[in-house]
Formats: sequence, structure tokens, C-alpha cells
Amino acid sequence: MPAAPPAIPHDTVIRLENLDKVYQSGEEVAVHAVRTVSLSIRKGEFVAIMGASGSGKSTLMNMIGCLDRPSGGQYWLDGESVGSLNKNELSRVRNQRLGFVFQGFNLLSRTSALENVELPLLYSTHTLSRKQLHDQALQALERVGLSARAGHHPSQLSGGQQQRVAIARALVNHPALLLADEPTGNLDTHTSLEIMQIFQELNRKGMTILMVTHEPDIAQYCRRQIVMRDGRILRDEPVAAPLDAAEALRRWSRPHEEDAEAGA
Repeated sequence: MPAAPPAIPHDTVIRLENLDKVYQSGEEVAVHAVRTVSLSIRKGEFVAIMGASGSGKSTLMNMIGCLDRPSGGQYWLDGESVGSLNKNELSRVRNQRLGFVFQGFNLLSRTSALENVELPLLYSTHTLSRKQLHDQALQALERVGLSARAGHHPSQLSGGQQQRVAIARALVNHPALLLADEPTGNLDTHTSLEIMQIFQELNRKGMTILMVTHEPDIAQYCRRQIVMRDGRILRDEPVAAPLDAAEALRRWSRPHEEDAEAGA
């Protein structure tokens, strides 16, 4: 019998109870990456997971993303016990209910932006026509303001544009949860703000977002921060006044526009 979830609000997307992850290094050395972590994330939250290297934040993200299994504890996604799922069922969850955005974009270099976004649809349980694939992928690109670049290959796109394609790919199956692992780690300040603006717009429309970041300034655009140390949650608190990425972009652009005018 799958473990019954505890009495929690119906709008909870993620529920973790005493989640553990232990890696065996050699015959005797055990690395305790995550230690008895318990937390809940509700629909519509925008959460940053922070911490130094080795704090356990990426390991926790991998378990939430069903990329790694916990050594102990319980994990419920939309009320379903993830620990009871087999490999095929986990693959279905990853494809249909979770969207992933990575620091390195992870785009296929020989395919267009549109074709990259179509990929998750090819593994969908629903058979789609060629036109349906095209239309859904184009709609996802439109959501991130990149439909005009649908036919371009990754090498023809800037880093920020490639990350937008990756976000569109993550959104194309209408997931319950968007997982972003250091999504601004390879981007400059202006482009990072553009990505955070997209995330904030998605969140305002109801998307639940969980983001791993080591950048405190980027975490200020989220509505809740979870700080980890030595595999445990050190702090979990709301952001009193989240920064507005659109306003930050406007402020950032003003002095650069003035510099350009002065040099003209």
C-alpha cells in the first residue's frame, strides 16, 4: 500500500517528510547529502533553495525532480506517493508533471528552437499530429517571447535566448511544477534579469516554481527562501518584499542607454 499523505492542504504540490539521501563512497565511507528534510510547497509559490556547495540543495532538487531516489523518508507530489512509483511511472511524472530548466540549457545543437521545444511532446502519452506538435511548441515559445526565433539553431541564439528556449521546452507539457537549477548561472546581469522577469510573469499566472541558486541577489526575486547547510534546512522564510525584475531591468537599462547616447 502506498504511504498515505499526512493531513495537509489540498493545494500542496510538494510534501516531504524526513527525506534522507546517503551516498556510499567506497566500502565504508557514507556521505549523508540530505538529512531528514521536511517541507511543503503550495501551488503558486516561487521558492529559492540556497546554500553553499555541498549543502545538499542540488541533491534535494534531484529527488524532487524524480531524477534520484531518497534513501529514506516520504515524498508526495500532488498527493501521490512518489516512493511507490516504478521507473516507467517516474519517467511519466518527469515528462508530464515536471518541467526542468538547467544552467547549461541542455539543447540539442542540430535541431531548431521549435524542434527542441517539441521533444517532450514526442514522449507524451497523447499522440499528437505534426500540426499539433508545431502549434503547442510555438505557443510555448510565444510565452517566453521567442516565437520569431523558432527556426534558429542554438548556435544562432544568445545565451539568454537559449535559456528562453529551455524554459519553453519545460512549459510545453503544462507541468504542475517548474524546477530550475541555477538558471542564471551562465548569464550576465541583464540577461539574468530577463529570465527572472519571465519566471515572475509565469508565477503571477499561477505557475509553481522551485529554483536552486547560489546567488542571493537572484533569490530576492522569489517569494520564499529555503537555506540549506550540511544537508539540513537552516532557514525557511518568506521574502518580505520580493524585488520586481521588470523594474530592475528598467533601472539597469537607463545608465547604459545614457552611456550609449554620450558616446554617440
